[in-house]
Amino acid sequence: MAKQIHSMIRVFDEARSVAFYDKAFGLKVADRLDFPDFTLVYLSNPETEFELELTINKDRTTPYDLGDGYGHLAVSVEDLEAEHARFEAEGLAPRKLVEFAPGGEVIAKFFFVADPDGYQIEVLQRGGRYL
Repeated sequence: MAKQIHSMIRVFDEARSVAFYDKAFGLKVADRLDFPDFTLVYLSNPETEFELELTINKDRTTPYDLGDGYGHLAVSVEDLEAEHARFEAEGLAPRKLVEFAPGGEVIAKFFFVADPDGYQIEVLQRGGRYL
């Protein structure tokens, strides 16, 4: 069986992105590979082995256009309301809390936040299929 190990996004400003992911999700630099034309930064935390790979292209002079193909990353947390309040206090500009109940029964509670490059991250209440 295949094992998911990371997801990669291209970021414009390494320091700004590393600071955001640390502040928002407690992701720390697990590894950093520097090459002549680009740098790869792997972020992780003790909650999971899955990593976020930041790719920084050194010749990039303008932010990336995310286009219309990107969806979102998702993370789960123990206490959604507390995390939402913490994001607000940290100035991370989370969007409103949402209860997703398409058939009348709540199947998910979440909010979205954008990282410095505009990537959307869904923060879900841990439970059900969202462990």
